[in-house]
Formats: sequence, C-alpha cells, structure tokens
Amino acid sequence: MGFRMGIVGLPNVGKSTLFNALTKTAAAQAANFPFCTIEPNVGEVAVPDSRLDKLAAIAKSAQIVPTRMTFVDIAGLVKGASKGEGLGNQFLANIREVDAIAHVLRCFEDGDVTHVEGRVDPVADAETIETELMLADLESIERRLQNIVRKVRGGDKEAVQQERLLKAAQEALENGRPARTVDVDEEDRRAWVMLQLLTTKPVLYVCNVEEENAGPGNSQSARVAEMAAAEGNAHVVISAKIEEEISQLDPEEQEMFLGEMGLEEPGLDRLIRAGYELLHLQTYFTVGPKEARAWTIQKGTLAPRAAGVIHGDFERGFIRAETIGYEDYVSLGGEQGAKEAGKMRAEGKSYEVKDGDVLHFLHNG
Repeated sequence: MGFRMGIVGLPNVGKSTLFNALTKTAAAQAANFPFCTIEPNVGEVAVPDSRLDKLAAIAKSAQIVPTRMTFVDIAGLVKGASKGEGLGNQFLANIREVDAIAHVLRCFEDGDVTHVEGRVDPVADAETIETELMLADLESIERRLQNIVRKVRGGDKEAVQQERLLKAAQEALENGRPARTVDVDEEDRRAWVMLQLLTTKPVLYVCNVEEENAGPGNSQSARVAEMAAAEGNAHVVISAKIEEEISQLDPEEQEMFLGEMGLEEPGLDRLIRAGYELLHLQTYFTVGPKEARAWTIQKGTLAPRAAGVIHGDFERGFIRAETIGYEDYVSLGGEQGAKEAGKMRAEGKSYEVKDGDVLHFLHNG
C-alpha cells in the first residue's frame, strides 16, 4: 500500500522547486528500483529505510525493493479558489484524491522572489489555504444536505447517518474549525471517510527556509511549529533550494554536500518519514535470496490484511505468519539463527503486525 501526498501552496513559496527535487530523486532511483513511474505532476519516490539494506545484506538478497510514496504536485492556489478563481476547481478535485496534504509555506526572505500578498507570513498563508478548503467543504455540505432531504424523510438509514455527520462537520466549519477536529465514533468512521471532505485530510506543514537555516529553522518556521502543535498537525523544516541541489548529485557527493551544510540527511527523507507518521503508517519486510522488500501498512493492521498487501489470495487463504522481529533477525544473523534461538514465532489471524517485523506468510491457494 503506497499513499499519495498532495503538495499545495500559494505561488512563489518553493512548491515547484520541492516537487522538482522529488521527481529528480525519483528519476535517479529509476535505474535501481523497479516500478518507478513519473507523470508530469506525479513523482513516486522510495521511502528511505536503512533497515532494508541491513536485512538484504544478511540474507544476500539479489534485489532490494523499498516501499514507495507518491507525491502529487497540485495546481497553485489563489484566494477565491473555492469560488473557482484561478485553477480552483481543478485544485479542489486533486485534493480529494490524496491521503494527506503537504502544505509548503514560505519561511524565507528574498527580495528577488515576490510574495503574492507582498509579505512573508507563513501562518497567514496557511490560514488562506485552510479558509478556501473550509469554504469549499461548506458549499459541498449544503448541496449534499439538500440532495438527501427526501431520503432522510423516508427513514433511509444511510441518509440519516450521512445527514448527522454532515451536520457535525457543518457546525465545526461554521465555528471556524476544519472537519478533522470532529470526534467520529468507530462505527461512523467508514461513512465519514466516504464524505471526502477536504478539511478531514491530515496536514504536514513544510517550512521552506533559507539554505543557512535548513537545519535549525528560523523564527518563521518556529511560528509554524507552534501552529502545527496547536492543531495536532505535523511540520518539517527544509530548504527546497538545497533539496534540488542534492537531487542532482550522486550518493557520494550528496554525503559530502550534507556534511558541509551540517545536515545528517536530505530534508526529503525527513519529509517522507513525517508523512508516514502523520498517516499512522508502518513497514514490514519480506526477506529472501531473491529480494528484500518493504511493505507499507496502517498501524494496528492484523496479519491477514498485511498479507493481502502482497496479494489478495494471501489474505483470503491466510493460515499463519512466520514472524521474526527486526532486532532479532539482525542480531541473530538472519532467519536460521532466529529459528535456532527460538525467536521465530507462528502468529495467527489475530496478530497485530509490528513495525519492522520480518514476515513469511503461509496460505492456501
């Protein structure tokens, strides 16, 4: 299971520079990793995970296949998008199709790059986009409530549930809060997701700072961090300019460049990991002589569903999962060592897969 993150932002905040860095990184990876496809506004990038390389080295795997994450470059937004201004309608349609929003905010001063509002204020920029999404949601809710009136009067169960959820979202939005702040019961979760409201998407704020502040951030990114914490959203500090430079270097040059800048890793790696955390995702591995491969699942996924990520037949015919924890696999020198030390477990249908588990599924068919 991959996931799609939409990159949004006002004009001239560094959104395209960041996306170009991602797609260049993806293009560079294409030679090493299969299934790397890039459309004009879509970049698919490998999720960095040093554990996969260690597992592959121990098992002497012929191929390494990381899990992947898709970034979608969404048309720039302007004030009035909810009313169709600029590329408003296209913008809103694209956001509906992503799992989370990476909101690029300008946190740098540069006289040569004009700001659309004539000032640098990332918090106000974030509010501009959030307001447009909230207005679009309100309009959508009003339309839907009108459309289901007859069904609600007729006592249609689904319509009654839908009306209740739409009204809860409407109340939050009218009080200036995004729909993601609504508490939703587990039995309503599926119907809530089906509403596809724009402001239910989790947000990762990407603070685009000057090159010299790529590590520590600056006073503007500190304001964004405060805002993100108050909202229960995530944030990450990067310099899109540096990321674009890094994306054009080979691995050895990248390491030297990062060292000179006093950075431990590319900002894109932090961005991808922050996106993972935001969506409550985790990784499990399948390892053998042919390949070492990473798979993405939601936290809390049970073993049969995790098997289904590889193939639907694995889930339908699930018998058990032979399971070795990552630390055990590495410290005991692989599958055989783990088996001999009694660290390979047979887990059944109720097993909740842990991050880093090395799994082998047994199934019928």
